[in-house]
Amino acid sequence: MAFEDRESPSGAHILFQDYPYGLDGLDVWLAIKTWVVDFCNLFYEDDDSVKSDTEIQAWWSEIRNVGHGDKRNETWWYRMTTKTDLTKALSTLIWIASSLHASVNFGQYAYAGYPPNRPTQCRKFIPEEGTMEFAEFLKDPEKYFLKTLPERFQATLGIALMEVLSRHTSDEVYLGQRATLEWIENDKVKQKFNKFNNTLQEIEKKILERNGDPKLKNRWGPAKIPYGLLYPDATKVELKAGITAKGVPNSISI
Repeated sequence: MAFEDRESPSGAHILFQDYPYGLDGLDVWLAIKTWVVDFCNLFYEDDDSVKSDTEIQAWWSEIRNVGHGDKRNETWWYRMTTKTDLTKALSTLIWIASSLHASVNFGQYAYAGYPPNRPTQCRKFIPEEGTMEFAEFLKDPEKYFLKTLPERFQATLGIALMEVLSRHTSDEVYLGQRATLEWIENDKVKQKFNKFNNTLQEIEKKILERNGDPKLKNRWGPAKIPYGLLYPDATKVELKAGITAKGVPNSISI
C-alpha cells in the first residue's frame, strides 16, 4: 500500500491512490506534524533546550518507565534528547488520540449496527468437518449461520453499544479548534494554530474532491456512503450530537 519515503514531507508514499484511509490520513498526519514542529520551535531553540527541560524529561520518563514499564528496555523508544524526538513523539500521540481513533471508531455503526455483519456473540460453534452440524451447514449455510446469531435482546444490546460508540457528543472539540478564544495569550502560538486550522480546511476540500472522483470507487463502496472518517470538520460551529461518520475530535472522549 505504501513505502517509507524520506524525501516526502509526510514520510511515506502511497502506491494505491484509491485508499481513503491512507491518502486522507497522510494529509492529516502532515498537518499535525507541521503544527507540532511550529509550536515546539517557538519554545525550544535547540536539542540542549529539550534535554534540559526537566518537566519534559520527567513526563517522558513516567510514560516509559511507569506507564509502560514492561517495555521500557525496548530499542524503539525515543531518547527524548533532541527536538526531533520531541516533535515525533508529540505528533504520534496526537495522531493516535485524534485521527487514528476517529477513523476506527466513528464508522462502527454503519457496519456493526447490522448484527449479522458483526455478531456480538455466537450461539453455536463453527462446525467440525465430519460432524452432523457440518453436514447441516453444507446443506444450507445461510440457515445455519442465522442459527448462530445471538437472540433478539442480545442483538439489540449490540446495536445500542455500536450507536453509543459511534456518536459525537454535543460538546466535542474538533482538531484545529479550541473551546474558547482565550485558550492562550501568546500571539505567535495563535498565529501558528490558525495556520493549522487553515491547513485542515484545505484538507477538507481535498477530501470532498476525492469523494467526487468516480474513479476512486473505494471512497463510496457498494453502499454508496462517502468516506469521511478523516474529514477534520475544523470549521464546525454547530454543536450537534449524533452519528455523522465524520469529524476528528481532539482526543478520545470515552
